[in-house]
Amino acid sequence: MPRTSAFSAHRLSAHPQLHAIASRAYATTQDKKTLVLLGTGWGTTTILKHLDTANFNVVVVSPRNYFLFTPLLPSCTVGTTESRSIMEPIRHIVKRRGKQMQFFEAECTDIDMGRKQLTLTQTAEESNVITQIGYDHLVVGVGGTYNTFGTPGVEKYACFLKEMNDASKIRRRLKDAIERASFGSLSNEERDRLLHVVVVGGGPTGVEFAGELHDLVTEDLAKWVPGLSQRIRITLVEALPNVLPSFDKKLVRYTEQIFEKNGIQLRTSTRVKEVRDKTLVVQHADHGEEEIPYGTIIWAAGIRAREFAHTLRAKVPEVQTSGRGLIIDDYLRVKGTRDIWALGDCTVSKNAPLAQVASQQGKWLARALNGLAQDANAFEQIESQSKPFTYASNGSLAYIGSEKAIAELPWFRKQITVGGPFASVFWKAYCLWELSSVRSSLSVATDWVKRALFGRTMSVD
Repeated sequence: MPRTSAFSAHRLSAHPQLHAIASRAYATTQDKKTLVLLGTGWGTTTILKHLDTANFNVVVVSPRNYFLFTPLLPSCTVGTTESRSIMEPIRHIVKRRGKQMQFFEAECTDIDMGRKQLTLTQTAEESNVITQIGYDHLVVGVGGTYNTFGTPGVEKYACFLKEMNDASKIRRRLKDAIERASFGSLSNEERDRLLHVVVVGGGPTGVEFAGELHDLVTEDLAKWVPGLSQRIRITLVEALPNVLPSFDKKLVRYTEQIFEKNGIQLRTSTRVKEVRDKTLVVQHADHGEEEIPYGTIIWAAGIRAREFAHTLRAKVPEVQTSGRGLIIDDYLRVKGTRDIWALGDCTVSKNAPLAQVASQQGKWLARALNGLAQDANAFEQIESQSKPFTYASNGSLAYIGSEKAIAELPWFRKQITVGGPFASVFWKAYCLWELSSVRSSLSVATDWVKRALFGRTMSVD
């Protein structure tokens, strides 16, 4: 039988208004099953776009009430794109399609699989209210967060680049470093340290940030602070022998050539051992160590599943044996559970943790759920009616600075590799096409026009 509106609240604060908010029950229809989606990332947002919400009581739980278009996040750190342009409210995405859902801005912190109940903690400021909601079907799309690999000092001193708050923090850190370096009383050694930006991680995020930062320096800071802009240095540190390991070798070489031409120093086969207040300690391939002064350090070295994925793993430790995330099968089912699916960066499967993988998983799962009968066993019915999920690559793109990009695109059964200004145009067209609404596309296009006409602004609260 479908679950009724199971919702309770435990008051952890004496504030009566918070208790009233937590106690408010959500409206459900008892002849429908309750489908709970955790997260508002690529996978779960795609589910909402393709799901027939008339068949379920749809509940979305996420600490953020918007979808973030992550491919343009590096450009927000330097003012090429404004933050609001790539943040689309999840309620707008659903309502525009004439669909229904209930949304809770909260973090899912625990699960009782026997009772089919989730424990939520509200994420609003000055709120410490805990609530419980029931589910019939659960989709875990909580995504990933930064991975420090246990490196000392990273959490304390580094900036990350996973959320909009991270981009704002980087923007503020860069602005402060430039303003501090402008004081004449500083020694040249201290000024050079402040103006040294180190990027750890040679994947697409690290490479794109380095390219965007180079554009800011050469196109804008050279006009605003010409004396300081010439002293700004960008260093990219990568533990592997080359950057962008998932791209074709020709595109890797092209990227390295562009970085060398743009003065971006690449330190490959170099592992960060420790991050300190003003320096980082690296180890080279020959095991020799070096201490590098920095003013700003960006950690883009990898991702790991968010905490709820590990909480769920702990419920079935005999099956969920990977420390990287939730092990799923070819039907996106979380192994060792019933009526729970997972997708995206919080999972462990044969597919890479990419946005387009999560998006395709979301589309596949939405179609599978649309075909469910109300009284059927969901796990078995989806397996009998649907083909296993298979990922079809739509290609890879990365911006590398100086209005150049690299593209690896499928063409029939071959891969076409392109690097240069044309690939940059293609990259921009892809971003405008993939943005979640016409409003977002127009906002981003307007940001690019303003940047071309008037330059970037590093203004930040």
